[in-house]
Amino acid sequence: MNVKTMTVSEVSTRANVVPEVVRYYSRIDLIKPKVNQKNGYKLYDNNDVSRIKFIRKAKTLGFTLKEIKKILSHATSGSSPCPIVRQIIEGRIEENRQHLDDMITLQTTMEQALRKWRDLPDGIPTQDTVCVLIETFAHDN
Repeated sequence: MNVKTMTVSEVSTRANVVPEVVRYYSRIDLIKPKVNQKNGYKLYDNNDVSRIKFIRKAKTLGFTLKEIKKILSHATSGSSPCPIVRQIIEGRIEENRQHLDDMITLQTTMEQALRKWRDLPDGIPTQDTVCVLIETFAHDN
C-alpha cells in the first residue's frame, strides 16, 4: 500500500495546528516522521495527523505531554492505555479540587482584606513600613 507523505505545512494544516507544533512534537518524539534520504526533509503521513489530533484532544483534558507520551507508549506496545488514562485523570481531579479549595480560601481572604481596607486611610511608607494595608491585615491573622 502506498502511503501519501506530507510536509510539515501539509500535516499542520490537516491537524489544524501551526507548523512549529508539528516540529516540536517531532523533536520530543511524540510523532516520528520518516526522513527523506535525498534531502533530509521530514515526511509525515496520515498516522502523524491522527496522532497530533489525539495529542491535542488529550491536552484539552489536562494531560501533560509527558503523560501523553506514556499513553502513546502503551498504545504502540499493544497494551491498553485506558487504565493509565483513568488513573491520571482521577489524580488530576483531586489536584483540581484542592486548587479550587485553595482559590476559594484565597478569594475569601482577599474579600475580607478589602472590606477592612475600605475605611483605612492611605499610609505613607516609612523606614519600617511599606504598605500599611497589607501590614495591618497580616498582623490581624
